[in-house]
Amino acid sequence: MKKPTLVILAAGMGSRYGGLKQIDPIDDEGHKIIDFSIYDALKAGFGKVVFIIKKENEEDFRTLVGDPISKHMEVEYVFQDIKDVPAGFVMDPERVKPWGTTHALQCCKGVVNEPFAVINADDYYGKSAYVTLYDYLTSHEDGDVPPYAMVGYELKNTLTDKGSVARGICVTNEQGFLQDIVERTKIIQTETGAAFTEDDGKTYTDVSVDSLVSMNMWAFYPSVFELMEEALERFFGEDVAKNPLKAECLIPTEVDKLLKANKAMVEVLSSSDKWFGVTYQEDKPFVKASIAELKEKGLYPKKLW
Repeated sequence: MKKPTLVILAAGMGSRYGGLKQIDPIDDEGHKIIDFSIYDALKAGFGKVVFIIKKENEEDFRTLVGDPISKHMEVEYVFQDIKDVPAGFVMDPERVKPWGTTHALQCCKGVVNEPFAVINADDYYGKSAYVTLYDYLTSHEDGDVPPYAMVGYELKNTLTDKGSVARGICVTNEQGFLQDIVERTKIIQTETGAAFTEDDGKTYTDVSVDSLVSMNMWAFYPSVFELMEEALERFFGEDVAKNPLKAECLIPTEVDKLLKANKAMVEVLSSSDKWFGVTYQEDKPFVKASIAELKEKGLYPKKLW
């Protein structure tokens, strides 16, 4: 079996953060969060990294991220383009928002032909999560009902007091398989726990901070590309018509549809590490302090590459 590949979603606009956070340093050595993710994946056994980026960011991304890593593992790039739409589809000229993580993932079709993991570029997941994913991907095989997996985190360990976050709220069965996942795009921390809104803050619904959530850390096999292609056809044919400027095709939402249609199964894996990320500029000091602490404990060398 080929070594698993790490696919990194790095084409997001970063509007809430106020810049291209994927290449924003978070330590004195100039490392980005993405560097620590790739370092952890490399040590776990992953053989290649594929970056999903915007074409206009390619030069900066290669220089600041890809080139140093290419000395240690195979690196490839694929490009998410808002103009990459089905034949015959007419895009609203005012649309500037990308089509979502499912659309981004589909850019890897034909490039990734081995078991692979998917992560966000701006999230730190912890060392054990990559070991868990590697072990899963090298001990299972693709099939008629593909055995995918997801690393879950407790909601309370993924919130920020700087603003709202998007999380996939999960429900599992007694065997640890995912039964239901609902993407909540605006979850906030409250005095009593957490709550989400679906009407831009007019009303809020409480949600348990002990809820298991998806942080877009998935284990997939190449069969997912055909399944997601079907999802995108439905998305452009139905969802975009209802919301032409902001509709997004998101991985958690489409995985939930696959579960409901019995087209896939998803085992929920757990990580003992604490997640952290930079959704907002105000999150950066905490992230820098957390990375510094991990280095002091000897979990990372001063210079990764």
